[in-house]
Amino acid sequence: MYMKQVSDTRRDRTAAATGCSLLCSLHHFSCLLTFCPPHPQILIFGLLLVPVWTKCYEDDRELQKAAEKLMNRYPQPAEPPATAAPDSPASCPVEHFPQQSPQHLHDRSLSPWRYVLVTKKDHFPSTYAEAQCLCSGCVLIQNKSPPMESHDYNSHPVTQSRVFLKKEPCDSGKKYHLKPVTVKVAVGCTCVRANRSS
Repeated sequence: MYMKQVSDTRRDRTAAATGCSLLCSLHHFSCLLTFCPPHPQILIFGLLLVPVWTKCYEDDRELQKAAEKLMNRYPQPAEPPATAAPDSPASCPVEHFPQQSPQHLHDRSLSPWRYVLVTKKDHFPSTYAEAQCLCSGCVLIQNKSPPMESHDYNSHPVTQSRVFLKKEPCDSGKKYHLKPVTVKVAVGCTCVRANRSS
């Protein structure tokens, strides 16, 4: 008798699930919740899987606070001091290339670079320092000859992938949510052989 009741219960659940699938042929989430309410534990587990950044914010201060909390998941490297504006002129410092090694690596490199401040208002953090190569070639030092820029080699940026939070509009267009995006940031420059392919 007990086995028959269990069998009947399973058959009823299967029939109910089949009916829900037919009723919600498009499998729309709201339809399934309305006509096929899930087990409470399954519903709670599903809600935990919803990304935090899908929440929409209307106030900029709330958006800023949310970004600060979420950025704890994506540790950022220490920012080097910015030395110039991105649109300021840059030149290869061959004539001023020191004979003695200075303290900073970006000045000692045969592919010297500087740090510029980049601003993206729709990103968190909104400002960061990025390396900018100062020479198209590489500084060449031979024996006691004066330093010269050799175009047999090229200065090429070295990039690092960093995660930022981007401010994007929600469906309503009046609120915004935060979306993790990967941005390649130049962190230095290196000397490579020139590409001779035509």
